[in-house]
Amino acid sequence: MTRRKNLALGIILAGWLAAVWMPAALMADDGKNADAPADAAPPVAKKVHTENHINGGNLVDDYHWLREKSNPEVAQYLEAENAYTDTVMKPTEALQKKLYEEMLSHIKETDVNVPYKEGEYFYYSRWEAGKQYQIYGRKKGSLEAAEQVTIDVNELAKSEKFMALGAYTISDDGNLLAYSTDNTGFRQYRLHVRDLRTGKDLPDTVEKTGSIVWAADNQTLFYTVEDSAKRQYRLYRHKVGTDTKNDDLVYEEKDERFDLGAGRTRSRKYILLESGSHTTSEVKYLDAANPTGQWKLIAPREQDIEYDAEHIGDQFYIRTNDKGRNFRLVIAPVSDPGKKNWKEIIPVRTDVMLSGVEGFQDFYVLMERENGLPQLTIVNLASGAKQRISYPEPVYTAFPQINREFKTKFFRYSYQSFITPPSVFDYDVEKRASTLLKQNEVPGGYDSSKYKSERVWAVARDGVRVPVSIIYRADMKETDGSNPLYVYAYGSYGISTPVTFSGNRLSLLDRGVVMAYAHIRGGGEMGKAWHDAGRMMNKMNTFTDFVDCTEYLAANKYGARDKIAIEGGSAGGLLMGAVTNLRPDLFKVVVTHVPFVDVMNTMLDASLPLTVGEYEEWGNPNEKPAYDYMLKYSPYDNLKKTAYPAILVKTSFNDSQVMYWEPAKYVAKLRTLKDDRNVLLLKVNMAAGHGGSSGRYDYLKEVAFDYAFMLKQLGTAQ
Repeated sequence: MTRRKNLALGIILAGWLAAVWMPAALMADDGKNADAPADAAPPVAKKVHTENHINGGNLVDDYHWLREKSNPEVAQYLEAENAYTDTVMKPTEALQKKLYEEMLSHIKETDVNVPYKEGEYFYYSRWEAGKQYQIYGRKKGSLEAAEQVTIDVNELAKSEKFMALGAYTISDDGNLLAYSTDNTGFRQYRLHVRDLRTGKDLPDTVEKTGSIVWAADNQTLFYTVEDSAKRQYRLYRHKVGTDTKNDDLVYEEKDERFDLGAGRTRSRKYILLESGSHTTSEVKYLDAANPTGQWKLIAPREQDIEYDAEHIGDQFYIRTNDKGRNFRLVIAPVSDPGKKNWKEIIPVRTDVMLSGVEGFQDFYVLMERENGLPQLTIVNLASGAKQRISYPEPVYTAFPQINREFKTKFFRYSYQSFITPPSVFDYDVEKRASTLLKQNEVPGGYDSSKYKSERVWAVARDGVRVPVSIIYRADMKETDGSNPLYVYAYGSYGISTPVTFSGNRLSLLDRGVVMAYAHIRGGGEMGKAWHDAGRMMNKMNTFTDFVDCTEYLAANKYGARDKIAIEGGSAGGLLMGAVTNLRPDLFKVVVTHVPFVDVMNTMLDASLPLTVGEYEEWGNPNEKPAYDYMLKYSPYDNLKKTAYPAILVKTSFNDSQVMYWEPAKYVAKLRTLKDDRNVLLLKVNMAAGHGGSSGRYDYLKEVAFDYAFMLKQLGTAQ
């Protein structure tokens, strides 16, 4: 195993134990927990002492060996953890089954999504009862025409433990389908080309692809591929029917902070290639009708300046933060779109975040965030008149649906809330009216009037007001603070936590749990400044915001202080680890999914996926100021000898975003430090990736498992 020299890594090997895990007879009494059978004890990972001397510090890591994925001892240890988890959770099997059946009862198992028009066809996906995956189909000319199945993911998944569909893009003439699949969960997608006239796949395949885009000639594909660190870094051009080994390399991104992404404008006129880091971007464009032509640059990259582009007529509509963090909108002629020709049409606004723009022939749509809520504003090209779509609830989510037609008077969008199921609308731009096309049916006796949602503002310790979205049963309006309280958050990358409907959530709500979603700093709910206030050297705000929101909810009797459960995943798993170290006394139960808990070791390893690019989100610990700051909150490095809540840690062996060893090391180390008898479980999906199981029924079983753990620890298992 190699290390980069500039990490000044010194590895000291000592203390090899005879086995990966100790039998129960060798486990100390205080290693047990109150929920485990008398003869059961958790596995104990062996220690192999390593030290990393850097920036005047010393990172000790006794579980570095768990990174050795091909080492059979690693799988043996993980399976031992799974066996222990199964033993501890066995008494909840009946509850898990009950929860699964409840959640399943709220799903319309045979269903179809709203079709969208593209070219001569109407495209859609549908579900069939008993099948794990979606079936994709189309009908030519009208919805009364015969169905043609384009992709049946259930067929792709045969003999596979995991299956995910990535790209799905149709050639302009409707004859060829380019799609990609991942059969491990590691998010490495293989490109396939299917001739929809015969239903057969062509020999054309490429490994480790990302973006896939058709040119206008119906024969040329552009695609990106990833490097060893899973960075999309090269763009290739492929002619259908030729050997992919001879494909032309069009562009290679040399800067390790940047990823490539390619797409086609809705006008179908141009192919856009964006190179983007977390803080900087640039866009090249190509006439889609001339796939071997010259790519042109809109504007060269400038550090900390982001922009993206949309096309209408003879103009590019460019969203950029060159004059302010919340972005403005400018237009520039396609013939010469450089910055000298940028003309502002929407200025930067301190209280409104311009998060996206969608262009159509006669109008464009602004995707905005104001006062923590998403907004959709339609702008008429001829008159400049603006129409903002209105919504009936105080807490909701609204976003563009699939809009493939460029020449149209309709804008399709999706709306939902904690209480309102996912709903698809067509907005008539001329009549300024929305028409409901479909609202997802929620079987099993769902009655929206039985639930209430609201938004409150918690005050953080520095005086900043933080929005919190809450849902509970309406008959609990006058809560006395004795009920269980569930708090979820994410708080990273400028990503906003959406207020969405979940039939699964009803299983907690109907058991008297009040559920709250804290929109803490580091996310994007309140604009780009909200993200800035929770990243890099401001990251601690993310964690203290979560603690302060939880304290606010308990103080205002949304739940009992001794019945608080918290949940988060990925970067939200970092949040779970950090706040549990900060305030282990505040939480009763912690459920954390694929948690990014080994911040220092991961961010010091530039060979790992995401590391270099994410220096602009977390900081670069090779630099001492960042090292010192990140070390303050890194969950793995701040575990201590004290009492911890009941904790369920979940991961996947094939995770490509947060490697399985982070949560595995975290649990192994915590077992040696915690001085309580609360349960600590590690559950590893040995055949999945970052999102867990790919099949819908398998996923429901995972949720039922999590809920059963949570309810049992809260004392409300029933």
